[in-house]
Amino acid sequence: MGIKLPLNLHRRTAISLAFAGLAAAGLASAADPVSVPTLLPQGAGTTRGLSLDGVVQPLRQATLAAQVGGNVVSLSVKAGDRVRAGQAVARVDERELQAGLQRSEAGVSQAEAEFRNARLQAERSRDLRQQGFVSQAALDVAETQFKAAQAGLQQAQAGRSQAALARGFTTVVAPFDAVVLATHVEAGDLATPGRPIATVYAPGAMRAVVQVPASMAGAARSATSVLVQLPDGRSVEPIARAVLPVADPVSQTVEWRLDLPASASTGDAPVLPGQSVQVAFVGGAAAAPATPGGALTIPSAALLRRGELTAVYVVQEQRFVLRAVRTGAHRGAAGVDILAGLKPGERLAADAVKAGLAGAVPAAR
Repeated sequence: MGIKLPLNLHRRTAISLAFAGLAAAGLASAADPVSVPTLLPQGAGTTRGLSLDGVVQPLRQATLAAQVGGNVVSLSVKAGDRVRAGQAVARVDERELQAGLQRSEAGVSQAEAEFRNARLQAERSRDLRQQGFVSQAALDVAETQFKAAQAGLQQAQAGRSQAALARGFTTVVAPFDAVVLATHVEAGDLATPGRPIATVYAPGAMRAVVQVPASMAGAARSATSVLVQLPDGRSVEPIARAVLPVADPVSQTVEWRLDLPASASTGDAPVLPGQSVQVAFVGGAAAAPATPGGALTIPSAALLRRGELTAVYVVQEQRFVLRAVRTGAHRGAAGVDILAGLKPGERLAADAVKAGLAGAVPAAR
């Protein structure tokens, strides 16, 4: 005769068995190896060059600043907006300057009245002098008063022009067709002379700026060609270059400015200010001696980049070992040169992302 178990006990037993089955399935799934194809680095057949990190900057950029003091009444743009030359970007409270302009206009009116009176007085004195009714001294006084009134009028007119000019400074305008990179104030903030209001740049004209270590400056200058690898993988040749004739006293680097062609700012992924690029100096003294098998080149997918770390997964005893490497020139679809960290004949993972998964093993050759 069998023993009957309570219904609740049956349910608890079934649930426990289900969870046990799921756990076993999960463990089995986690234990399944991930097969990752491997490859051997190829010899580039050329010498290796100097490759440095650079940053994209606009060729034409301006920081718009207030020229008069006062509260910011309105801010008409935000970061990312496009503006036309002469378009208002911000307005500063103009009431005080408007009152100064009115005061200057009143001063001009007073000076004009005094000038007219002095001119008439001088003309009468000349007539009376010719008739002998006044002395030469009286005529000299009238002439002096006329010249003083004339100078006073010119001074008042200059003051009015200055007040009108200052009032015009209450409107901050874009100096050229541009894109707003950043705004530095909000409506209601106090603007003071020289305080930045917004930063704008002209789109379409970009340059790559790279800091070349002073110890490598000679090698960079002697390079036969310079290539800039854009973030989307395209490599372009600068249309112009400029090397600043001074080294930074702290970092001991020399700044190179490489003007990018217009094609870099077009397409589906145009370069933007602040993006990182790779600058390769190829040929000349920039090329290091080649290894016996030539420079080692690997596909971009085999390279792992995590912040400051650049590494590959090397096959050792049927498992992957992460190893840091130093990269050289980027050759587009051909791959990336490896300057240090790999030896000829070492096999590595073709896909660095998959090789980093738990349970990843080299695929059978």
